[in-house]
Amino acid sequence: MNTLDIFDHVTDIENEEDSDLATPRLLEGVVVTDTDWTTETVLNQVDKGNIILNPSFQRREAWDDRRKSRFIESLILGLPIPQLVLAEIKGARGRYLVIDGKQRLLALMKFAASNTLEKLKLKGLDIRSDLNGLTWEQLKSRPELSGDVAAFENAQVRTTVIRGWQHEEALYLIFHRLNSGSVPLSPQELRHVLHPGPFINFAFEFAEGSDVFITLLGNKGQPDFRMRDVELLIRFFGMKHFLLKYEGDLKKFLDKTVNQLNESWLVQEDVIRNTATNCSQAITFTIELFGDEAFSKWTAKGSERRFNRAVFDVMTYYFSNEEVRQKIKAEKLNKAVVDSFHRLCETNPKFVKALESTTKSREAFATRLLLWGETLQKTINLVTDEFSDVTSLASSYEIK
Repeated sequence: MNTLDIFDHVTDIENEEDSDLATPRLLEGVVVTDTDWTTETVLNQVDKGNIILNPSFQRREAWDDRRKSRFIESLILGLPIPQLVLAEIKGARGRYLVIDGKQRLLALMKFAASNTLEKLKLKGLDIRSDLNGLTWEQLKSRPELSGDVAAFENAQVRTTVIRGWQHEEALYLIFHRLNSGSVPLSPQELRHVLHPGPFINFAFEFAEGSDVFITLLGNKGQPDFRMRDVELLIRFFGMKHFLLKYEGDLKKFLDKTVNQLNESWLVQEDVIRNTATNCSQAITFTIELFGDEAFSKWTAKGSERRFNRAVFDVMTYYFSNEEVRQKIKAEKLNKAVVDSFHRLCETNPKFVKALESTTKSREAFATRLLLWGETLQKTINLVTDEFSDVTSLASSYEIK
């Protein structure tokens, strides 16, 4: 599988259309204020732990050292930079979640935060090439650079603070609407902050250490910095454990999945770990069957070559069953399965429409699982528990 072809065409796995963010009173009581903090103030807040950046985020930085260095150079030169957007934590006055500006904060931390072990050495600077190779401590130790130290510490960082929010959906809505030209937290990054616990930590560690997920969504051999791999894994857990509870709001569904598995971790750890392994095996098996067409919608003109999360859902849901995989292998049904998927896409407009619909459509969600399940069981002559659950879900939506 060509990783870059897939990666280049993957948009955010979860988006605004998947959640009900149109409640009229969602922003009631929310107060948004702008202030100009200095770099020194921002670093002081980070050092005190008042700005919360989950430690795991630091392992998924999007910027290399050259880009971090150029950001530091911009501060020293007094060039304008995009704003930070913070949300004050409910019940914790003066402590903030990061909604927009994670990469900039990580650059500041690596360069000048007091508790950072691996310090950034400036590199790749063109305008201030004389600073290349210097750390923050080295820069401060040179008297002739005192003006640069003062410029950096006193650089203004426009900071927007969101206070008074009562519902998580308000934060999701705000970050969906951000258009500052930077990279706001993804839905999964925000979920990681708002719903901490042993399960979500496991999901992060599992996806980060999985060659399968890195091949699918990673970039240059590194895990996806937007945590879309973790999000896909949690989607899979939701379908496998709580399918019949899906009500058409993906964000709420994923949040509930995380909360319930966090709570049940102590008694279900083995089951959860086994589910994650089944997901990896399902991804690998799908790639073995479909090659470069894996997780893409098929048309009469061929594969769209774009990662389709709906196709991901239906394939991993059924191929996570070892009995299904073994029967296809034992009876050499690989081509028959691929051909049956192609025919379904070419001849069934209802299935195609279901693949193109957002997860907010409960009927589309159930329809695509039902139609591919029916096709697959006829092709391999095997009925599974997964298909029985889908039939129950479809019946609850009165889908036939």
